[in-house]
Amino acid sequence: MSSLLKLSLGVDWISGHLGKLASVAVLLTALISAGNAFVRYLLDIGSNGWLEIQWYLFAGIVMLGAPIVLRLNEHVRVDLIYGKLKGNGPVYVDLFGLIFFLLPVMSLLAYLSWPLLVKMYVMHEMSSNAGGLIRWPAMALLPIGFGLMVLQGLSEIVKRICYLQGTYEMDTHYEKPVQ
Repeated sequence: MSSLLKLSLGVDWISGHLGKLASVAVLLTALISAGNAFVRYLLDIGSNGWLEIQWYLFAGIVMLGAPIVLRLNEHVRVDLIYGKLKGNGPVYVDLFGLIFFLLPVMSLLAYLSWPLLVKMYVMHEMSSNAGGLIRWPAMALLPIGFGLMVLQGLSEIVKRICYLQGTYEMDTHYEKPVQ
């Protein structure tokens, strides 16, 4: 299990760096949005390409940032039961959710998005907007992001099993969101 844990920690490292990349994309999106608004309203110059770059960056933020959110245990969950569990209860609920929900859904979405990416790439699909961009780079973020979520999900499963075996320390504290 120690080699799987090392692999798991490697996946965590990748997710951490992709999370940093996603946070840079947030900044770039804000700067491009402000710059685009500036040139559009003050200089009366507009570009659909710049608007689409914002969409591409937003896709990168979501798809590359999701694995770090899972790693940091900050993802959305149903709190009716989870928040009331004590001891190893939350870890077992996490394992159940990861194995029976996250992995199948993310795998299916990666599988279904792949043919769309291939089609867009082969057909050189372009945005129908004047000055629009090619579409496949944004579409590529879907199977990549879903695949990264599968890897991070597997990493979380390994860490929780090691935690239950007593070979890995992790923070199982869950802070209930304030409503």
